[in-house]
Amino acid sequence: MDANEGIQKNIPLTEALFYILLSVRKPNHGYGIIQEVEKLTMGRVALGPGTLYGAIQTMTAKGWIRIYSAETDSRKKKEYIITDLGKAIFAEEKKRLAELLCNAKLMEGEGNDEVSDVF
Repeated sequence: MDANEGIQKNIPLTEALFYILLSVRKPNHGYGIIQEVEKLTMGRVALGPGTLYGAIQTMTAKGWIRIYSAETDSRKKKEYIITDLGKAIFAEEKKRLAELLCNAKLMEGEGNDEVSDVF
Protein backbone atom coordinates (compact mmCIF):
# COMPACT_ATOMS: atom_id res chain seq x y z
CA MET A 1 0.00 0.00 0.00
CA ASP A 2 1.45 3.41 -0.95
CA ALA A 3 1.23 6.52 1.25
CA ASN A 4 -1.79 7.93 -0.59
CA GLU A 5 -3.73 4.69 -0.14
CA GLY A 6 -2.94 4.83 3.58
CA ILE A 7 -4.32 8.35 3.75
CA GLN A 8 -7.45 7.47 1.75
CA LYS A 9 -8.11 4.52 4.05
CA ASN A 10 -8.54 6.96 6.97
CA ILE A 11 -11.01 9.26 5.20
CA PRO A 12 -13.68 10.41 6.04
CA LEU A 13 -12.85 11.72 9.48
CA THR A 14 -15.39 12.00 12.23
CA GLU A 15 -16.26 15.55 13.15
CA ALA A 16 -14.45 15.15 16.48
CA LEU A 17 -11.23 13.98 14.78
CA PHE A 18 -11.44 16.82 12.26
CA TYR A 19 -11.73 19.46 14.97
CA ILE A 20 -9.06 17.90 17.18
CA LEU A 21 -6.59 17.92 14.28
CA LEU A 22 -7.55 21.52 13.56
CA SER A 23 -6.97 22.40 17.23
CA VAL A 24 -3.44 20.98 17.36
CA ARG A 25 -2.02 22.89 14.41
CA LYS A 26 -0.11 24.64 17.21
CA PRO A 27 0.75 23.00 20.56
CA ASN A 28 -2.38 22.55 22.66
CA HIS A 29 -3.37 20.57 25.74
CA GLY A 30 -6.59 18.63 26.31
CA TYR A 31 -8.61 21.37 27.98
CA GLY A 32 -7.38 23.87 25.39
CA ILE A 33 -8.57 21.54 22.61
CA ILE A 34 -12.00 21.25 24.23
CA GLN A 35 -12.25 25.04 24.51
CA GLU A 36 -11.06 25.68 20.95
CA VAL A 37 -13.52 23.17 19.46
CA GLU A 38 -16.40 24.74 21.39
CA LYS A 39 -15.31 28.20 20.23
CA LEU A 40 -14.90 27.18 16.57
CA THR A 41 -18.32 25.52 16.51
CA MET A 42 -20.04 28.16 18.66
CA GLY A 43 -20.85 25.48 21.23
CA ARG A 44 -22.39 23.01 18.77
CA VAL A 45 -19.62 20.46 19.34
CA ALA A 46 -18.71 19.84 22.97
CA LEU A 47 -16.04 17.18 23.38
CA GLY A 48 -16.18 15.21 26.58
CA PRO A 49 -12.95 14.09 28.21
CA GLY A 50 -13.56 10.43 27.31
CA THR A 51 -14.11 11.24 23.63
CA LEU A 52 -11.14 13.60 23.53
CA TYR A 53 -8.61 11.38 25.25
CA GLY A 54 -9.76 8.27 23.37
CA ALA A 55 -9.30 10.17 20.10
CA ILE A 56 -5.92 11.52 21.21
CA GLN A 57 -4.78 8.01 22.08
CA THR A 58 -5.91 6.69 18.69
CA MET A 59 -4.37 9.57 16.72
CA THR A 60 -1.10 9.30 18.63
CA ALA A 61 -0.94 5.57 17.89
CA LYS A 62 -1.60 6.26 14.17
CA GLY A 63 1.09 8.95 14.08
CA TRP A 64 -1.29 11.82 13.28
CA ILE A 65 -0.35 13.79 16.39
CA ARG A 66 2.48 13.57 18.88
CA ILE A 67 3.22 14.82 22.35
CA TYR A 68 4.85 18.22 22.02
CA SER A 69 5.68 18.70 25.69
CA ALA A 70 4.61 17.62 29.13
CA GLU A 71 4.67 19.96 32.11
CA THR A 72 6.72 18.70 34.99
CA ASP A 73 4.44 19.99 37.75
CA SER A 74 2.00 17.75 39.58
CA ARG A 75 -0.81 18.14 37.01
CA LYS A 76 1.41 16.98 34.11
CA LYS A 77 -0.49 18.64 31.27
CA LYS A 78 0.56 17.21 27.94
CA GLU A 79 0.56 19.37 24.86
CA TYR A 80 -0.06 17.77 21.47
CA ILE A 81 0.82 18.88 17.96
CA ILE A 82 -0.13 17.61 14.51
CA THR A 83 2.47 15.60 12.58
CA ASP A 84 3.19 15.69 8.85
CA LEU A 85 1.02 12.58 8.42
CA GLY A 86 -1.77 14.27 10.37
CA LYS A 87 -1.46 17.32 8.12
CA ALA A 88 -1.75 15.08 5.04
CA ILE A 89 -4.86 13.36 6.46
CA PHE A 90 -6.37 16.73 7.34
CA ALA A 91 -5.62 18.18 3.88
CA GLU A 92 -7.28 15.19 2.20
CA GLU A 93 -10.36 15.58 4.38
CA LYS A 94 -10.56 19.31 3.58
CA LYS A 95 -10.40 18.42 -0.13
CA ARG A 96 -13.19 15.83 0.30
CA LEU A 97 -15.39 18.29 2.19
CA ALA A 98 -14.80 21.01 -0.42
CA GLU A 99 -15.89 18.56 -3.13
CA LEU A 100 -19.08 17.76 -1.21
CA LEU A 101 -19.90 21.44 -0.82
CA CYS A 102 -19.10 22.20 -4.46
CA ASN A 103 -21.35 19.37 -5.66
CA ALA A 104 -24.17 20.51 -3.38
CA LYS A 105 -23.88 24.03 -4.82
CA LEU A 106 -23.91 22.60 -8.36
CA MET A 107 -27.06 20.64 -7.61
CA GLU A 108 -28.64 23.71 -6.09
CA GLY A 109 -27.87 25.65 -9.27
CA GLU A 110 -29.61 23.04 -11.45
CA GLY A 111 -32.94 23.92 -9.92
CA ASN A 112 -33.38 20.56 -8.23
CA ASP A 113 -36.06 21.61 -5.72
CA GLU A 114 -35.46 18.67 -3.40
CA VAL A 115 -31.76 19.45 -3.00
CA SER A 116 -32.10 23.24 -2.93
CA ASP A 117 -34.74 22.98 -0.20
CA VAL A 118 -32.14 21.25 2.00
CA PHE A 119 -29.61 24.03 1.52
